[in-house]
Amino acid sequence: MKWRRDIFSFRNRMLLIAVGILLGTLSLLYTNNMARRLREKEQHDVSLWAHAMERVNRDVMGGAMEDPLVADIMSNGNNIPFIMTNENLEVIRYHLIPEKVIDHPDRLRRAIERLTAENTPIPVQFWWSKNHYHIIFYGRSALLKSLYYFPYVQLLVITAFILLGFVAFRSAKHDEQNRVWIGLAKETAHQLGTPTSSLLGWVEYLRAQEVDPDAVNEMQKDLAHLMKIVDRFSKIGSETPLTPANINEVVGESVMYFRKRIPRNVTLDYNGLAIAPVRASINTALFEWVVENLMKNSLDALQGHGAIDVHISSDDKHVMVDVKDTGKGIPKGNWKRIFEPGFTTKTRGWGLGLSLSRRIVEEYHDGRIAVVDSEIGKGTTIRITLKRLFD
Repeated sequence: MKWRRDIFSFRNRMLLIAVGILLGTLSLLYTNNMARRLREKEQHDVSLWAHAMERVNRDVMGGAMEDPLVADIMSNGNNIPFIMTNENLEVIRYHLIPEKVIDHPDRLRRAIERLTAENTPIPVQFWWSKNHYHIIFYGRSALLKSLYYFPYVQLLVITAFILLGFVAFRSAKHDEQNRVWIGLAKETAHQLGTPTSSLLGWVEYLRAQEVDPDAVNEMQKDLAHLMKIVDRFSKIGSETPLTPANINEVVGESVMYFRKRIPRNVTLDYNGLAIAPVRASINTALFEWVVENLMKNSLDALQGHGAIDVHISSDDKHVMVDVKDTGKGIPKGNWKRIFEPGFTTKTRGWGLGLSLSRRIVEEYHDGRIAVVDSEIGKGTTIRITLKRLFD
């Protein structure tokens, strides 16, 4: 069923993307059509200017520019930039062109070239002489230019809204997942509370019987560890105080407990008790959970034989805890995916352990956890990095 939901989700996303592309394309086509019609109208207006001047020139020689109709048409009321010159390209009239352009020959030449590229110049022929004429160089109005760029601005706005909606959706989904995780963790802690309390009584009962004390002590250790697990689950979603702690000792306790419960063909090495102590602010119960989870994953990768090496190192700012194994390794494409909820290469399990480990390290301890090295058939190293404390 999960793969079907994934397919439907993928189809829905692709459908939304297709709808967005279609709407953007329709908007672009519609706006371009409006821009084309406006451009044709502006070209028609300029043609009317030229025609009006030619008509006036038939009646009043040289008086076209003084005619009230032509003056009104060419007045500042229009928003089409133009430069009118004579046959020698000497400027006679201009509109919406800066004076610094008109007064500078090179700038004037570039302006005329730009206007010519935008629209074909229109000549105004005088009836009394074929050698004397005016030329109207004109460009696109500010409104027309805005209309050309409007669909792209619209697409950017739509894209921004889509991204904001996506971020809001992801945030809401993430919050919902958090509530599910917290509810599941607290319910698990609640359900485990009763049997662990009962087991405490049974251990005390066994102590009063003729039972091997060493076996009872090991049972007591396992029960104490189970109570730690219950405490860890109860802390998920709650205010989690961090306190300065000796990382060597905290990791060492997990290693010592784990060492007695691994197969004989697996070795577990630890350097933390042989080096100078390093300190960091942690929640001991949750941090032990992460270390134990990494060792369990390493043990699963070994499949009954091999070695696990837990190594502590530090620099001026950080404490690093490396858990290295000689197991089957992880493909590089999965180095980040193994920390995603639900991802697992095992035949059993829900793929939640490393996801919870990342959440504990990054969200509760402001640290980092990542695969730093892995090779198929040779093993994997996962590193926890925390901020170091100094006395």
